[in-house]
Amino acid sequence: MTPSATATAAVVARAPATEPAGGWHRAWRQARRRPASAVGAMVVLLFVAMAIGAPWIAGVDPLQTDWKQVRKAPTLAHPFGTDDLGRDTFSRVVWGSRISMQAFSILLAIAVGVPIGLVAGFYRGALDQVIMRLTDAWLAFPFLILAIGLVTIMGPSLMNATVAIGLGATPTYIRLTRGLVLATAAEDYVQGARALGAGDVRLMSRHVLPNIASSLLVQATISIPIAVIAEAVLSFLGLGVQPPAPSWGTMLNAAQQFLETAPWLAWWPGLAIFSLTLSFNLAGDGLRDLLDPRDY
Repeated sequence: MTPSATATAAVVARAPATEPAGGWHRAWRQARRRPASAVGAMVVLLFVAMAIGAPWIAGVDPLQTDWKQVRKAPTLAHPFGTDDLGRDTFSRVVWGSRISMQAFSILLAIAVGVPIGLVAGFYRGALDQVIMRLTDAWLAFPFLILAIGLVTIMGPSLMNATVAIGLGATPTYIRLTRGLVLATAAEDYVQGARALGAGDVRLMSRHVLPNIASSLLVQATISIPIAVIAEAVLSFLGLGVQPPAPSWGTMLNAAQQFLETAPWLAWWPGLAIFSLTLSFNLAGDGLRDLLDPRDY
C-alpha cells in the first residue's frame, strides 16, 4: 500500500471517533444515564459562578469585624453565623472559593508536565529513560509531603502554595502524557502522516496532542479536587494563605478551638471542601464517559 493510501485509510478508520455526530444528544443521554455526574457538574459550575461573582454574592466585606457579633449562631443577617472576630462566615466562605479552587496549580502542572511527557513519549530512547528516571525519583516523594517541603523552603504564601501544588502534581502528567503518546504515535494515521513527510513538530501538534487532549482534560478534573484539599491542608497548617485572607483551610484552623461552643464555624468550610471535591470527581467520571470514543 502506498503512503497516501495508508494515510487515507487511517483517516477513514478514525472518522467515527472524531465525528461530532449528535454531540448534545450524546451529552443529554450521558446525563440521563449518570445523573450523579450531571449534578456534580452543576455544583462545580455553581462554585465557579460563586467564585466569579463573590463581590456581588457575599455582600459583606469578609475582613470586616464586628465585636458585638462574635461567634453568633446563624441568623437571617448572618446565614452562616459569625467567627471569633465577628466576621460574616458566609462572606468568608464565598470569597474563600476564589482561593480554594486551585485551578492555577493544575494549569502549572499541565504546562510543565505535558510538554515533557510529549517529548519523552515521542522520541523515546535515552532521552525518555532520563526523563522517566527523574520522574520516578520525583514520584518517590508523597504529593502532600513534597508540597509542604516546597512551601517550607519558599515561604508561606498563596503563590508559593500554588507553585508547590503544581510541581507536586507535575509527575502525574508527565507519566500520563508519555503513556498516551506512546499509544497514539503507533496509530496508522500518525505513521501515514510521517510517511507523507510531516515533521516532528507537526506530528506532535496536529496529530498526537489533539488526540490525547480529552484524556488530559479528564485527568485535570480528577486533579483539581486533590489541589483543593492540598491548599486547604497547607492553609490549615499555616503554610498557605495567611490570615486574615479568607480560605477554607484557615477557617478550619480557626474553628478547631470552638468546636464545642460554635461548631458552625467548622461546618461551612468543611462542607464546601467536601461538596467541591465530590462534585469534581463525579463530573470527571461523567466527562470520561462522554469523551470515550467507544461509546457512540
